[in-house]
Amino acid sequence: VQLVESGGGLVQSGGSLRLSCVASGSIFRLDTMGWYRQAPGKQRVLVARITSGGNIKSADSVKGRFTISRDNAKNTVYLQMNSLKPEDTAVYYCNAEGEGQYIGVPEEYWGQGTQVTVSS
Repeated sequence: VQLVESGGGLVQSGGSLRLSCVASGSIFRLDTMGWYRQAPGKQRVLVARITSGGNIKSADSVKGRFTISRDNAKNTVYLQMNSLKPEDTAVYYCNAEGEGQYIGVPEEYWGQGTQVTVSS
């Protein structure tokens, strides 16, 4: 299973960006899909994740500003980011948990990351 992100870039403080992540390959099922981010010199942390049933968990720092959504038919997860702040600057990674070609073997998948830079 491969994850490909798109939608990152440079934006001014207060602006918006929408990230997309498409999963492809030998997908049997995808359970949770989500987004993590890693700022320079810091650990990778959860931004938001969503289950196939629509249950959402978000970091407190993004609640009210970021919205995660998912299109199960397209194996795609989105992250709408509004009211962006300089502290949101990071590489954003798509993550998915599910089963690929080895049915019955849970796996975790990561995208290559997309840079989001918010200027003040």
